[in-house]
Amino acid sequence: MAIGASLAALALLVIGARGVPVFAASAVGLAGLAAMVGEGTEQLGRRLGPRATGVLQSALGNLPEFFIGIFALRAGLLDLVRAALVGSILANTLLVLGLAFLLGGLRHGPQRFGADQTRMISTLLVLAVAALAIPTIATAPGGPAHGHETELSVFVSIVLLVVFAASIPSAIGKGSAVGAVENQASSQPTWPMSLALGTLVVAGVGAAFVSDWFVGALRPAMSTLGMSEEFAGLVVVAIAGNAVENVVGVQAMLANKGDLAISVILNSSLQVALALAPILVLASLFLGGTTLTLVVSPLLVAALALTAFLAALVVIDGESTWLEGTALIGLYVILAASVWWGQPIAG
Repeated sequence: MAIGASLAALALLVIGARGVPVFAASAVGLAGLAAMVGEGTEQLGRRLGPRATGVLQSALGNLPEFFIGIFALRAGLLDLVRAALVGSILANTLLVLGLAFLLGGLRHGPQRFGADQTRMISTLLVLAVAALAIPTIATAPGGPAHGHETELSVFVSIVLLVVFAASIPSAIGKGSAVGAVENQASSQPTWPMSLALGTLVVAGVGAAFVSDWFVGALRPAMSTLGMSEEFAGLVVVAIAGNAVENVVGVQAMLANKGDLAISVILNSSLQVALALAPILVLASLFLGGTTLTLVVSPLLVAALALTAFLAALVVIDGESTWLEGTALIGLYVILAASVWWGQPIAG
């Protein structure tokens, strides 16, 4: 699917098509490439354990989002990039986690997972979201940093990257021993290391090209469909860039592998907040044009805060139910609807 959709997008570009057809084909291609990344990472993860696999899968699963962000910054779509970063956190923490809880709960009933690891990830997510909210609050009219949005955003980004680096050893600790037991019990064949690494390289390179086509078709497609830039980033781009977590996290919960599911889903949100957003802010300094800042609308700040707090509240007991999943999905749908009526993108 990944190669077929990517080639279809390329063929459409060659014959001069633009807008919705190229946008749709490249979106499917990105989802397929993200699934390839997920499969290659899962193969590597059979040697690493669920915690390390979750961290690695989340990091590589964010590759499409990174490339989309870079090309969107070059196209001057700053509001879309900011909305997409927030949307990635919301989509993973509400939509994907909700789907995992809902479908897993309907199949297995109440499910349990490691409370200690989950508590650490959810606490870091709350702290990271609080740090992301500071630039918006401090640079508001009358605020102490008003007029210094870029300087404060760069400073916050550097601090968040330091916190991210410090969190990695804790996130992958004790994962190998658990993974060894799971690997012994697994009846599925393990790929050679060269095949797994080759799959990741091919998918990563492909994601770079397809992301460029996706962003190039984004503005005319959104203009045709009448979507606002905020909705496009918060919902469309965020979901397209999170295919790995969408699939892997839900499949893990359906297989009653709660530790792996929570690690993949919440680590992806955490890595967007601690790593992807800061990296894109710093990268924008060297891309020319306007610098990306962490200043977003009050609605998005409130959405981030509510999402991080409610997700921590739901997972901190180490147990999930289908009703909790339904509530998380419901909140995501409400937030998506709240930005539908924004200003449409000009063609």
